[in-house]
Amino acid sequence: MFSEKIEAKLLVIEKLLSHPEFIENIHWREQHFDANQNIVQSGETSQDLYFLKQGAARVIGKVTLDDNRNVSPGVCDLQAGEIFGELVLFDQQPRSATVVCISDCDVVVIDGVALLSFMESHKDIGFDLLRHLMNSMVKRLRNTNQKIFSLFSWGLKAHGIDDHIQ
Repeated sequence: MFSEKIEAKLLVIEKLLSHPEFIENIHWREQHFDANQNIVQSGETSQDLYFLKQGAARVIGKVTLDDNRNVSPGVCDLQAGEIFGELVLFDQQPRSATVVCISDCDVVVIDGVALLSFMESHKDIGFDLLRHLMNSMVKRLRNTNQKIFSLFSWGLKAHGIDDHIQ
């Protein structure tokens, strides 16, 4: 089942990138990133989203501690076949995280504005792509929820509060 979802996502991306109206070097381009190079930087504004063709990358957040020290924990790892940066399709906010290459990566950079326009005029491909984007976002949200619950539990135990909760 899991590999079927990956195959379906790859098929949708392939349909998009091979469509004669979604043109390479106008609507999308391939780009290589070296290991340890940032693909996306937290706070930057961009309308691009990304398809990780080859390699692995890590999503990193920024946390400020009580004494104004900053730490940058890894939130999740991305593998070949994953789409990221898709929030730009739904809001025009600055990037909420940094994505750094764990290994050398080959990435398809997709112009989000062009993609939205294409999806509107090609609803069949647009619907399939939107469904896969939502599946990815739901998976990440569930993963994030689990991490939040684990951190909350850790905080309760670290401060001895768990002894007072039934």
